[in-house]
Amino acid sequence: MTPLAAKIIWFLGCVAWFIIRYPHQRRSRKTPISQRAQGSRDRVLLAISFTGLFIIPLFYVVTGEPRFADYRFQPVLAVIGTLLFAATMWLFYRVHRELGRSWSVTLEIRDQHALVTHGLYKYVRHPMYTAFWMWGLAQLLLLPNWVAGLAGLVGFGILYFCRIGPEEQLMLDVFGDDYRAYMERTKKIIPRVY
Repeated sequence: MTPLAAKIIWFLGCVAWFIIRYPHQRRSRKTPISQRAQGSRDRVLLAISFTGLFIIPLFYVVTGEPRFADYRFQPVLAVIGTLLFAATMWLFYRVHRELGRSWSVTLEIRDQHALVTHGLYKYVRHPMYTAFWMWGLAQLLLLPNWVAGLAGLVGFGILYFCRIGPEEQLMLDVFGDDYRAYMERTKKIIPRVY
């Protein structure tokens, strides 16, 4: 494994994510929204996350900047990052399929929105967030630069910690006791841990 190969793998992971998400995003636009929470705030959080998971690392991959934040490339870490990124893409694929028409990029409730509690959702309430945390960690392992590597964890972390409370409240408002019972038997993003 070389630094160039690791950068290519990171970029291919981003392309795979886009390919996985695109058909769901198109379908999502066609499904009417019955309730929306935190419109502009949510868009700012999404922009911060996108900057950390794509814009900053892409700038590093293309330019090699900021060089002051480089550290020695570790091939074994890049291999682990590659495997983690592959698992992340599998998880993204599964989550999008399981959510179906209930998926949206922002905090929204769609017409005929269903509480999904099967598949991966049997074990955690937010496997999409699990996948983004894994992406951030894979990025850190693949890109030997403290700024570009950590940007994903920081950018997504800001979105996650600012959004998880309102998202859970929205689900409680919509699904009430069903969601409360679901919360009691599942963890947020790591089965049996958190």
